[in-house]
Amino acid sequence: MTDLSPVLSRADENLPAALDRLFDLVRIKSISTDPAYKADCAKAADWLANELTALGFEASVRPTPGHPMVVGHHAASTPDAPHVLFYGHYDVQPVDPIELWENDPFDPAIKDLGNGRKVLTGRGTADDKGQLMTFVEACRAYKDVHGSLPISVTILFEGEEESGSPSLKPFLEANAEELKAEFALVCDTGMWDSNTPAIAAALRGLVGEEITIIAADRDLHSGLYGGAAANPIHILTKAIAGLRDETGRITLPGFYDGVEETPENIKASWETLGRSSANFLGEIGLSEPAGEKGRSVLELTWARPTCEVNGIWGGYTGDGFKTVIAAKASAKISFRLVGTQDPQKVRESFRAYIRSLIPADCSVEFHEHGASPAIQLSYDSPALTKAKNALSDEWAKPAVVIGMGGSIPIVGDFQTMLGMDSLLVGFGLNDDRIHSPNEKYELKSFHKGIRSWARIIEALAKR
Repeated sequence: MTDLSPVLSRADENLPAALDRLFDLVRIKSISTDPAYKADCAKAADWLANELTALGFEASVRPTPGHPMVVGHHAASTPDAPHVLFYGHYDVQPVDPIELWENDPFDPAIKDLGNGRKVLTGRGTADDKGQLMTFVEACRAYKDVHGSLPISVTILFEGEEESGSPSLKPFLEANAEELKAEFALVCDTGMWDSNTPAIAAALRGLVGEEITIIAADRDLHSGLYGGAAANPIHILTKAIAGLRDETGRITLPGFYDGVEETPENIKASWETLGRSSANFLGEIGLSEPAGEKGRSVLELTWARPTCEVNGIWGGYTGDGFKTVIAAKASAKISFRLVGTQDPQKVRESFRAYIRSLIPADCSVEFHEHGASPAIQLSYDSPALTKAKNALSDEWAKPAVVIGMGGSIPIVGDFQTMLGMDSLLVGFGLNDDRIHSPNEKYELKSFHKGIRSWARIIEALAKR
């Protein structure tokens, strides 16, 4: 194996030039949602392709019906080395409202906050240009010292992540063989805190359903028909109330198929993170966990499935009062999934449950709003263990393995379309103000992010 020390030293030496390169990229106004910036998105893609080519990658800009993809390939120094796919996105969010920015969002700078803390300011510094450039700069440092990389790397940079990625799935499907690797590296995530790196091993899946229960052929006068006519709001609310029992468990038959308990050592590590019900819920004016009894808030939000009512309506909801029995009542309900829960089976179980409660003279309509499985990387995955140890060697505190309550669509696409698990490592912080005015990225995140990826590259090279 190579000696990592000179690579880390070179990353330190390269930092001023690395910042110049990042700032050149940030100055490009690659706002994917606004057609006025189409040329800027193409410019950002060209910039990245040229940068990768200069590093020795076989890189090219690939057209799509929307903004282009950037694909690069670099073979390892040995033929049997691991092969990874690194993903990032070069497009950014709009800057509105511009008047809330303290500086020009596309004129990046280093801002000294005192106490030795410096941040990089500008749109895209954290999401995701700064993040993706940590990996590029790690490759640069490695090549500067050793002339090659110890693993084979394919790079995919997307230009539509902030606008729903409409071109991504067709591109993955059309180029599946070229993009397949042993696993993917995704940098669009963050740290637990400014000194504690994190690897996300789990992302919850999602099932969305909209239901409408239909009773009479029109709204009815409650004085004339009350007590005799079916009230769809009563039917709906009874059905919703029955979705969870008194312990917070979801009652749908088969719902917990595929849900496994989190390993005790992982739960023990979460306990050390200091997130209690009081400090987590207290920030939003609450205090009592509402999910399954006897579980921590981190377990509830990272590792357990949910059923939530996202909206409900029916009858008269305007000013004043109107004594009607509604003809229809509707709700939007979502399920967050974990483990190997089958989204389609959850949907079918939910619909069967609702139908079982509909009176013979009433009906129900369903409208689906997407479905995606959960993503779960094995907690004892060799790649995860190597990355965790590499991060722990770089940062002040050991890396933690976390879950994420939401989902990252690209991770699911890599799994279902390319058959690859993803290692989610990023260096953003909760206060980076991504998607908001005055976005920033910690200088420490950028610098130590480069060093971290160099360590991970080295670690992954060891079979």
